[in-house]
Amino acid sequence: MNANYYAVLMAGGVGSRFWPVSTSTYPKQFHDMLGTGDTLIQKTFKRLNTFIPTENILVLTNERYNDLVLEQLPLVKQEQVVLEPAMRNTAPCILYAALKIQKMNPDAVMIVAPSDHWIEDEEAFAQDVIACFNKCEKEEVLCTLGIIPTFPNTGFGYIEYEKEADGKLKKVHQFREKPDYETAKKFLAQGNFLWNAGIFIWGVSTIINAFQEHQPSQYELFSEGMYCYNTADEKSFIAKNYIKAENISIDYAILERSKAIYVLPASFDWNDLGTWGSLFDKLDKDENNNAIVNCQVVSEDASGNMIRSPKGKIVVVDGLKEYIIVDKEEVLLIYPKSKEQDIKKVLSKVKDTFGDKYA
Repeated sequence: MNANYYAVLMAGGVGSRFWPVSTSTYPKQFHDMLGTGDTLIQKTFKRLNTFIPTENILVLTNERYNDLVLEQLPLVKQEQVVLEPAMRNTAPCILYAALKIQKMNPDAVMIVAPSDHWIEDEEAFAQDVIACFNKCEKEEVLCTLGIIPTFPNTGFGYIEYEKEADGKLKKVHQFREKPDYETAKKFLAQGNFLWNAGIFIWGVSTIINAFQEHQPSQYELFSEGMYCYNTADEKSFIAKNYIKAENISIDYAILERSKAIYVLPASFDWNDLGTWGSLFDKLDKDENNNAIVNCQVVSEDASGNMIRSPKGKIVVVDGLKEYIIVDKEEVLLIYPKSKEQDIKKVLSKVKDTFGDKYA
C-alpha cells in the first residue's frame, strides 16, 4: 500500500429518509441496510482499506457517533475519528481533516468518500481512485468521480465536462444543480453530463491552497489550530472554534469556484442508497418482485414492496403493491413508495406528536 494515500470517510449524516430504521441517534451508515452482515460504514471502510493503509483512514462524524464508530470499526483508533462538535456542512470538516493530514504527511493525496454508498465492483472503484491519485500527485488539480447516468434522475446534481476533453479524466466545465425532468433529459441527450456522487480526490496541499484562495476566512479560522492538531490540545481548540465556521458545502465553497477540476466517469456500478426506493432497486427480489430484508414473507396479491423487519420475523402481506413496509421495535411504517420523498415530513409530524424518542 502507498503510505501517501489517505481517506476521509464522511459519516455524520442522519439519513432521515430511511426512517424508522435510521434515526438521529443511530443513523443508516451504522445499519446493515442490505442484509449482508456488514453495516454500510463497515463495507465502505473495507473497500477503502484494500488500497489505503488502515492508519491513514480518518472517519469524520458528529461527536454523538464516536462510540458507534469505534464499536463498528475496531481497527480504527480514537485519534483517527475526527469529531464535529456542531453541524456545519461539508466544507469546514473537509478543511479540518485536510489540515490534520497535512501535518501528518505534507505529500498526502486523499479521497473524501461518503460512508453510506453502495458500490458493487470494488476493484474497479480502487482502480478509478488510484488513477485520480496519480493525477493529483503530479498536478495541482481537484478530481471527482462522476457516475454515468442511466436515466434522467432529478434527485442528483450533475457534472458537465468539456466534450472535447481527451483521455479518461475530463476537464469539468461546470457543476449543475438538481434539474427538473425535462432538463435532466436534455443533459442525458448531450452526452457529457454525469451524476455527482460526492466522491472527491485531491492532494492535501492542493485542497488547502484552494481554501486559502476561495475561502480565506475559513482557512484562517482552521489554520490557527495547526499547532495543536493531532495533539491533546486539539479537542479544546475545535470545541471553541468549530462553531464559528461558515455553514457551507464543499461544492459551493470550492468546487464551483475552482478552474482546475477533473472528473473521471466511474467504471463501477453505484447507488447512493438515499431512499427506501433506491435500496429496493439494489436488493434481490422474490417471485412477486418484493425486496425482503431479515424476515420471512408470506404474500398474496402483493408485489413491488420493500419489506424489512427484525431478524427472523414472519410477515404476512395481502393486497399491497409498491409499498414500503418497515417494522422496527416501537414503530411500524406502511407507506407508498411513490411518496417516499415525504418520509421526512412524516418524521417531523412524529416528532411534533410524540417527541424525539422515535426520531
